Amino acid sequence: MPLKEKIVQRVQEEAGEWPYLADLPDELHSMRFQRLYRENEDMYELFSYTNEERHLGFCAYFHQETEEYKVRVWIGLTEFCLLQFITASFETFQHHLQQYMEAAIHDLVVYNPDSMSYVTREMNITAWDYKSLLPERLEGFELFITPVSPVRVLNGSYIVFDYSDFALKSNFIIYYNEFRCEFFGEARIKNIPEMNYVFDSKSIPELEEKLHGHLVERLREIRRRSVSED
Repeated sequence: MPLKEKIVQRVQEEAGEWPYLADLPDELHSMRFQRLYRENEDMYELFSYTNEERHLGFCAYFHQETEEYKVRVWIGLTEFCLLQFITASFETFQHHLQQYMEAAIHDLVVYNPDSMSYVTREMNITAWDYKSLLPERLEGFELFITPVSPVRVLNGSYIVFDYSDFALKSNFIIYYNEFRCEFFGEARIKNIPEMNYVFDSKSIPELEEKLHGHLVERLREIRRRSVSED
């Protein structure tokens, strides 16, 4: 659905001549800059920094639904907004970019242990000896994110590990949620999220038991359904 004319007009008036972009480096922490100024569903995208080989991205845009400037990032097939950038004011948005963008892009590229809360650190996820249970490739999926460097996303959740097949746009993720003190699993099948509760666990030993019993079967099911939907 095309954006409303008033939205396009507003963004072009506020950001059409944006001197800030001329000062941005062509590359930042291995991410390449691109000026966009294009419509994408309910977003008007302004610019991005991406690393295609590592499946990483950072995109500044205006969101029609909320009439706010925002930043979304993606790590593999996982995409979410960074809350520190959300604002209805273009001037404030530029200020937030100047203050926070470089650190946000750095943390996309390089694991930052300080991003982990004390509560989650107590689970010792990064010390988990997972390699015998989680090989680098399993059932055609690549271990894209490992427990050595969990990724903080939204609502108190961290990606503990991620098995992805980027060609199929499908994956399987184990999250840890610090508010529920619980591990849980989520799949994407042709980029459509799907929850199941088989892997819900309160501890790493309990999670290991469930992974031993169900991980291979779950990956096979994700692959079968992804291929059949092609």
